[in-house]
Amino acid sequence: MRYGRTTLSKFLIEQTRGDAALSDLAALLIDVAAAVKSISAMVSKGALGGYLGSLEVQNVQGETQKKLDVLTNEAMLANCEWGGLVAGMVSEELEEPYAIPGEYPRGNYLLAFDPLDGSSNIDVNVSVGTIFSVLRHTANAAPDATSFLRPGREQLAAGYALYGPSTMLVLTVGRGTHGFTLDREIGNFILTHPDLTIPADTSEFAINVSNERFWEPPIQRYVGECKAGRSGVRERDFNMRWIASMVAEVHRILMRGGVFMYPSFTKDPVRSGRLRLLYEANPMAMLIEQAGGAASTGRGRMLDVAPTNIHQRVPVVLGSSNEVARIERYHQEFDCGADQPYVSPLFNERSLYRQEAT
Repeated sequence: MRYGRTTLSKFLIEQTRGDAALSDLAALLIDVAAAVKSISAMVSKGALGGYLGSLEVQNVQGETQKKLDVLTNEAMLANCEWGGLVAGMVSEELEEPYAIPGEYPRGNYLLAFDPLDGSSNIDVNVSVGTIFSVLRHTANAAPDATSFLRPGREQLAAGYALYGPSTMLVLTVGRGTHGFTLDREIGNFILTHPDLTIPADTSEFAINVSNERFWEPPIQRYVGECKAGRSGVRERDFNMRWIASMVAEVHRILMRGGVFMYPSFTKDPVRSGRLRLLYEANPMAMLIEQAGGAASTGRGRMLDVAPTNIHQRVPVVLGSSNEVARIERYHQEFDCGADQPYVSPLFNERSLYRQEAT
């Protein structure tokens, strides 16, 4: 019964067959999948492998590194540097692009990745993941930081791995979004979720409400309406979710719909958002769009954003297309002054309950 199932290798060969521009892309994605298998083994061992806990250092993002942050980063580099497929790599854990060692040939692709998204969850055994993005390297010279500063619409492939009860690899090469599950008995990723599709409407949203006091009014307005439920202007109840792992949040949306928000904060106007554009927001945006959803900064399509540095942060709104469009409209109305200042649909200053507008 195992034979005849579509493996990742077979799927990628079929997806890229006949396209000379993507001749080596399948091989690169197989290398990424090999790294994912190594990372999956490390994550699954947890305390048994001595991988838990933090180091007494911070990465370029100013975040305290977990042991697994470093080990998973090394796994991605080691699996992808030697095959003559990549010209350079960018990682959340490295300040500058990673140059391919001189003993290895340099290829035609650029790889950007977050080796362990949601690593703050590691010590409490909550799902984490790996995110990656592939661009073409168009110059003859070795890449530098500016080589990676391309809008997300130029991505050739994108994906993530989810390390949960099972390990899944979800990816796109611009021809739909597809999910593969690791069969540990045979060591292969098997196609289990072909042609994922996100419903246009949803009654589920994900956001970190602890930051509510720092949100811009359009986000406060949207979330306030969702929390008001059927007694508010939306006239239906919403469920709220938050896992603190972008991979887990996006995976849930791909499986059943929803909208994910990590907006910019008024408490830190210098940093527009928290998630990194090149190796978090852009690959997830490509996956979401290829599944029929939408991805935005709140003020425009995510994949059209022109990066200015390799670790640039950006506000993120993605998921079911009708909800993303509504949030974008709220930003437009706020920016042009067409909306009224947001007031809770349940409470105001004069009385316990306020009358709903008719």
